[in-house]
Amino acid sequence: MHKKTPLYDAHVKLGAKIVEFGGFLMPVQYSSIVEEHQWVRSKVGVFDVSHMGEIEVKGPRALEFVSYITSNDPAALAEYQVQYSTFLTHKGTIVDDILVYRLPDRFLLVVNAANTEKDVNWVMEHKFSDGVEVKDLSDSTAELAVQGPLVEKVLQQFTDLDLSKIRYYWAAETTFMGKKALISRTGYTGEDGFEIYLDPNDVEEVFMRLLELEDVKPAGLGARDTLRLEMGYCLYGNDIDETTNPLEAGLKWIVKFNKPDFIGKSALLEIKEKGITRKRIGFETERRGAIPRHGQKIFKDGKEVGIVTSGTFSPSLKKGIGMGYVPVELAKVGNTIEIEIRGRMEKATVVKLPFYKQGTVKK
Repeated sequence: MHKKTPLYDAHVKLGAKIVEFGGFLMPVQYSSIVEEHQWVRSKVGVFDVSHMGEIEVKGPRALEFVSYITSNDPAALAEYQVQYSTFLTHKGTIVDDILVYRLPDRFLLVVNAANTEKDVNWVMEHKFSDGVEVKDLSDSTAELAVQGPLVEKVLQQFTDLDLSKIRYYWAAETTFMGKKALISRTGYTGEDGFEIYLDPNDVEEVFMRLLELEDVKPAGLGARDTLRLEMGYCLYGNDIDETTNPLEAGLKWIVKFNKPDFIGKSALLEIKEKGITRKRIGFETERRGAIPRHGQKIFKDGKEVGIVTSGTFSPSLKKGIGMGYVPVELAKVGNTIEIEIRGRMEKATVVKLPFYKQGTVKK
């Protein structure tokens, strides 16, 4: 049985095309992916991300525990600051990529929908026997991602909180449209944006009221994917998983080797010492109609050297873009490779990520 978010009926009413994603029935598009993508790049798009999982960690040893189970360093966070991180296996590969919120009395770990059950079990499995309480809040939390260059102006009218004071990757607990909310300046699009965590009973009213505004339109998973790919952001299950480690994935910046022991540390230190053998790259195809897709093979001089992990037509750049893993020696920017697309060898060039550089994210 597929799960539904609290906004499922609203999506159906709005005429969305519904697909299964991460165990949920989700809107892939309302009008067209390209149209929604360009709207987010120029105005404001609202995404239902209520399928994401939320795990609360509390107790006197919460910080020590979160530090042990994540690769980044939560001790570096001030209250209400947010951090991108990963859960790792003991082999140093990626269980999931997550957001860590440090709140005054607790940590909130936001995990990928498809991994929620796995992640909750994994956290419980490693839980310290005392001083730590873990709670799965996924079913009692709804979430909207409101993204685009006009977002601050659009949302400010619904809250007394001065949104201009919330910096990138910071959060605040406040009221929004009179409802209790946790709001963070985070997102997956490369544009300025906020993610709003609400009670499931409140989310439909907030969603529908936002859509009454002329600069706001709903956006589905299709545009979410093309937007994140233009930014070179990883999608769990495609670009990273339990067969990839953060060093080869280009995520070394979220691995803090200088903190006390954490799961996967010794394995990663070994990998670091030996040196990685492959690396995640971004590439653009030469021919306009050559659109790379997940699972296609990457070649160099007639020899298969890797696989495409994410690929799409970029609405902003008007060309095919993709990511994948290739041997380190082929990962240099400017290197040429070939992608097998529909039986044809298509030329592609390794480029520096992100593909799209005009976003409005305030770093």
